[in-house]
Amino acid sequence: MTLSPARVPGTGTEVRRLTATLYGYAFLDDLVLLYPVYALLFADTGLSVGQISSLFVLWSLTGVLLEVPSGVWADTVSRRLLLWIGPLLGAVGFGLWVLFPSYWAFAAGFVLWGVRGALGTGALEALVHEELDRLGAAGRYARVMGRAQAAGLLGVMGAMGLAGPVLALGGYGAVGLASVLACLLTAALAARLPEHRDGEKNRGAGDGWAATLRAGLAEARGNRSVRGALLLVPAVAAVWGALDEYTPLLVRDTGVADTTVPWLLLLVWAGATAGGLLAGAGERLDGTGLAALLAGSAVALAAGAAAGTPVGITLVALAFGGFQLAHVLADARLQRRIEGSGRATLTSVAGVGTELTTICVYGAYGVAASHLTHGSAFAVFALPYLVTALLLVVRRRADGDTQ
Repeated sequence: MTLSPARVPGTGTEVRRLTATLYGYAFLDDLVLLYPVYALLFADTGLSVGQISSLFVLWSLTGVLLEVPSGVWADTVSRRLLLWIGPLLGAVGFGLWVLFPSYWAFAAGFVLWGVRGALGTGALEALVHEELDRLGAAGRYARVMGRAQAAGLLGVMGAMGLAGPVLALGGYGAVGLASVLACLLTAALAARLPEHRDGEKNRGAGDGWAATLRAGLAEARGNRSVRGALLLVPAVAAVWGALDEYTPLLVRDTGVADTTVPWLLLLVWAGATAGGLLAGAGERLDGTGLAALLAGSAVALAAGAAAGTPVGITLVALAFGGFQLAHVLADARLQRRIEGSGRATLTSVAGVGTELTTICVYGAYGVAASHLTHGSAFAVFALPYLVTALLLVVRRRADGDTQ
């Protein structure tokens, strides 16, 4: 029998406090002015393309190795604790980048950044779902997390808009200081997130890390519904998440001036933001509706990318909005189906699947782009979403799964 906090009648004030803190946390967590310019910092320090690529690999591997252990930790200790420790590690890493710019300082910063990401994945989703459930508002999870992801994307766009002027005024030192400050504010907001899980936390601490891990994985093995939801998250999130790294190259291939590229990238981010905001309405979609959303977004991605024109980027933005919405809905589906105490553990397992698939997409894209234009490569990578949509329809017809 799962021990969990008793549900209490939720007040509007309690729900608003949770969501307002969450949205502020998500916004500040991505309002890091170093994000748009760190590649320039690396290049200006004298790093080669190969060295920069090795940093990205180190970053990804750190996340892969720590994703599940950190999720289990979130199920055995305070999830809020992990959420405010993570940004502090990020602040240290970004400080190293600007105070001691060198390959090894950058490497240390990426490791800390990877740890930061791993600590948050699983812990945040589990905390928000269980707090909403405690307040009798679990049905709002997709809407709330969609808005949180939209807030994060607004933070990214804000960082893109501010990075240039701050860099011009104060150089990398000013950009780094602003990034450290954003991390400290993120940690302060994380410390204000509500958490009521004393009974479950004590159970996890008594059982130990290994027992918590076994319990979480056992639920995935023994529950076909959970297993399917677990696999759906990386199937939805990984490809478009990897393609996002190549959107500047896609946009530049449309023939626009380099000064126009950021504006079209903002259009793509605006599309993804809109997708997150539509999560509340998207909750009504069943398995067939989700399949239709993925298929329609895949067609829009292929058509927009293959067009090779600035107007086609509008379709890419529409596709990214659809994929962002599908990502939120896939996460909500997983959270609804987890019944045991290993919520953060299983969410982190989905995160590992996403990270590993993303790394594979990076490699496959490098091969594809060496033989195709970026527009054609993007169109090719729309195909996995058509396959996922088909599998969702087949499964729904086979067992009557209604999400």
